[in-house]
Amino acid sequence: MHTVLVILGGFVLLAVCLLAGRGFGGAGAAPLILAIKAFLPLWLLGAGINLYIGVARAGYTVAEELPIFLGVYAVPAAVAALLWWRLAKS
Repeated sequence: MHTVLVILGGFVLLAVCLLAGRGFGGAGAAPLILAIKAFLPLWLLGAGINLYIGVARAGYTVAEELPIFLGVYAVPAAVAALLWWRLAKS
C-alpha cells in the first residue's frame, strides 16, 4: 500500500508541476514541456528519498528496494514522457 501511495504522490507532483507551468508560462505546449522537464529530476529525487528510507529505516537491503524504486519512478515518469511526446507532436 505504501508503494501505491508514493506513486500517487508522483502523480500529484506531476500535476503541481503542470499547473505551475501553465500558471507561470501561459498558453501553449512549451511551458508544459518545461514543467515536465522539471518534474523528472524532482521525481527522481523523491523516489530516491523513498529508496533511502526503505533501506535506512525500514531495514530492507538495496537489492530488495531497488525494484520498488524503479517502479515508483517509472510509472509517473512514463506518464510524463507520454505527455511530453504528445505535447511535442502538437
